[in-house]
Amino acid sequence: MLIHDLVKQFRNTFTTKQQPRIFFAPGRINLIGEHTDYNGGHVFPASISFGTYALAQKRSDQKLRFYSMNFPQTGIVECSLADLTFQNDHDWANYPKGMIQYLKNAGHSIKSGADILFYGNIPNGAGLSSSASIEMATGVLLEGLFDLSIDRLDMIQLGQKVENEYIGVNSGIMDQFAIGKGKKDHAILLNCQTLEHEYAPIELDDHVIMIMNTNKQRTLAGSKYNERRAQCDQALADLQVGLSIKSLGGLTKEEFEQHRHLIKDETNQKRAKHAVYENARTLEALEKLRHGDLDSFGKLMNESHLSLKQDYEVTGIELDTLVKAAWEQDGVLGARMTGAGFGGCAIAIIQKDKVNRFKENVNEAYLVEIGYDATFYTAAIGDGAKEITEGVL
Repeated sequence: MLIHDLVKQFRNTFTTKQQPRIFFAPGRINLIGEHTDYNGGHVFPASISFGTYALAQKRSDQKLRFYSMNFPQTGIVECSLADLTFQNDHDWANYPKGMIQYLKNAGHSIKSGADILFYGNIPNGAGLSSSASIEMATGVLLEGLFDLSIDRLDMIQLGQKVENEYIGVNSGIMDQFAIGKGKKDHAILLNCQTLEHEYAPIELDDHVIMIMNTNKQRTLAGSKYNERRAQCDQALADLQVGLSIKSLGGLTKEEFEQHRHLIKDETNQKRAKHAVYENARTLEALEKLRHGDLDSFGKLMNESHLSLKQDYEVTGIELDTLVKAAWEQDGVLGARMTGAGFGGCAIAIIQKDKVNRFKENVNEAYLVEIGYDATFYTAAIGDGAKEITEGVL
């Protein structure tokens, strides 16, 4: 989809000849550091070249009109700037409505309505964070359209607030952070407790990051996600009987092994082990990338997947089949699930010249085992949310 086509669609949808402003917010992948965020550990996400485009122009009245090219059957969703309450029948449009509401509540001056068209090329249900992408696209759009000065961390935290309070999903801050502060050819090491972060160059040279979509909607993720959180909270409470720690992320592997006997339940021991070891892997991954050691980074990815499979038990047959098939291919440095699990996506780092054979072989193995195709995307690591001015017609 070209910018020219998006502008044409905007003009047709809202019957205008004006040139809209154009904004973009990426999706994200997490290279390593899974289920560590709510355990006070580190994550290592990067913003990708797929994302959400938002085209907008101000109106002279108080009316807000939203249209998504991804959900054309919904048509134009209308509401007033004076009433931004959550409404079930507004479906996807509740995400931009929530951002407008929370930015207004934070004291930013949004005096008139707007016509806004969205187009996303993130695959639905893939776990690449399309909802946070819409939130951050709306944030930069409002900033540009109404000439606001919004601190980027404030915008990120408001996006998480929209997700938690307005939409009602109890997620961490990683998605909005990676999308709001992404940087081309870099990943972000983020401490989820303190929000301290640093950028690490991703120098892939003759390799690419391949996203492999199981095409399985993540139906179990919600209940199992809450169950894992509860198990980790219980493990932490057990450890706190003998240790002065605030989170599982505050433990080294050695400290964990020394005190794991304090965790009464065997399953909770496994959950805590994953959180502690995965956090250590994430910190090690930063060092490996700093030294351009992609081979060692790939091995850490493999270890991460095994831990998520055996200790955290959030992978499932679809993700395991994809990752096992990827490990068996020529030119693959590492592969692992990414996201919450139970479906969604896996990622692999693979030699550029082996990509076509890789896709054929992995999909063949997946089709035999699962019964339907996987989908493959080559992801470039791009900048965070911003206005697009280059190449606008």
